[in-house]
Parts: sequence; C-alpha cells; structure tokens
Amino acid sequence: MRPRPALAVIVAALVLVGCGSSSEEAPQPTATAPATTTPRDDDVLSRLPEVPAADESVRPPASSGDTDAFLNTVFDDVQAMWRQEFQAVGAQYQPATMTIFRDEVHTACGTQPAYVGPFYCPADHGVYLDDRFFDALARRAGVQLGDFAQAFVVAHEVAHHVQVLLGITQRVRAQDQQDPAGENARSVRLELQADCLAGIWKHSSYQRGDLRQSDFADALRAAAVVGSDFQQRLAGATITPDDWTHGSSEQRQQWLTTGFEEGRPDACDTFGA
Repeated sequence: MRPRPALAVIVAALVLVGCGSSSEEAPQPTATAPATTTPRDDDVLSRLPEVPAADESVRPPASSGDTDAFLNTVFDDVQAMWRQEFQAVGAQYQPATMTIFRDEVHTACGTQPAYVGPFYCPADHGVYLDDRFFDALARRAGVQLGDFAQAFVVAHEVAHHVQVLLGITQRVRAQDQQDPAGENARSVRLELQADCLAGIWKHSSYQRGDLRQSDFADALRAAAVVGSDFQQRLAGATITPDDWTHGSSEQRQQWLTTGFEEGRPDACDTFGA
C-alpha cells in the first residue's frame, strides 16, 4: 500500500481505532481456533465472574513521560485481569502479544504502514500500536487526550483478543458470510462490546485505586473521538449511520461506561441489547 497524504492517513486511522478483524486497512485471515478449554456457548460472557481488582504485581505506573513503558504495563495489567477471569471458570487464557511500531509493521495479517492506527490481528494474536498515532489523533480532533485515553485503546484491542478466544468473533464472521447485508450492524455490536470489555478493566483499576474519575473522563473523550459519527463529521462527510462499523460517539461512551460501572462481562451483551 502506498503512503497517503498525512490528512487522509489520519482520517483513515480514525476509522481504525479499536479495530479488530473488521478493518478494511488491516484485512484479517480466519482466526485460529480457541483452545478447547475455552467456553464456546452462546452466553460465554455470563460464565465469567465480576472482576476483582486487577493484579497488584503489574499495576500501571503514574505518567512518567515514557509512553512505551506505560502502554506495555497497561497491556500486561489488562491481560492479567483476563487471565484471572478465565481461570475462575476453568478456562485457559492464551496470551496476546503487543508490538509498538513507528514505521511499517509486518504481521500475520499483512504489512501495515505507519499511522494505520491501533489494530488486532487474530492470526498471530497480536495487538499493534503506532504510539505517534495518539498525538496525531488529538491534534486532528482538537482535543487533549491523556494516558488513560491510550490505556482505553490498549484495553479495547485486548478485548478483541478475548472475543476471539471466546469464539464470539468467529460466530460473527460466520453470520457475515450468511448475511452480508447485516455485516456493518454486527461490526458495530462487536466493537461496542470491545468498548464495554475495556470498561471492565477500567472498573478493576478503579477498584484498586489506580484510576480516578478524571482518568475515566479521559477515556470517555477518546471514545467520543473515535465514534463513527464524529469521524464522518471530522472528514466533512454526511452522517450516515448505515455506513458505521464502530458505533456513534454516544454509543461508544455508553458501553464503555456500562463496563466501568458494572464490572461484569455479562453486562457487555451488545448482541442481545
């Protein structure tokens, strides 16, 4: 893929924030099958308990100016929480990996250029972040985004990994093949569920005392900026809900808040809502 002008790249990247396998810029092959010990029934989220405070051993540091260190510690913390959740129901959590890149990056889902935006590749269970993206996004959107806006994005991408492990993503893709006309609507529900699951981690951090209300407000700002309606408005396009793949700003904030307030994975049933 040839590099595009900076403005177009940033607008395209807005579309990709929080993207899992639905990204057109980062096409994904069929995800590998989850471990047989992972729950696969239709209400898998209901089997996971309310989250406890996250693991003390990997708690996120206060802002130190070292973005990469912060993002890596958040990533470890989010995974520690999900590992606890899976263990609580006798399931095996298969860890994801995270790669922070600044130019192009080679993945099992193909080579992606700089500023592609954060994405998850199910073929290699990898979360990929260009950390310069956050500054570009803030400048373009005209809002200030702090550390916990970035933490929200990390937690959202790990949530896509959890959706793959639970078989949710695979069932959605199968439905997409049977009913292509409903693909966008299902994509919105999948992305909103990832927002809610990211809120679950925020809940555990708040319970532990590492997250203040102002930090959560920062995450809400990020959720608003990556809303499909916000993106269309920013690009000067007509607001067309039928074209959304990630949900509106209001929807993304609503589901992030639901996860944060409830702390229960079964509260994140966006498909039954």
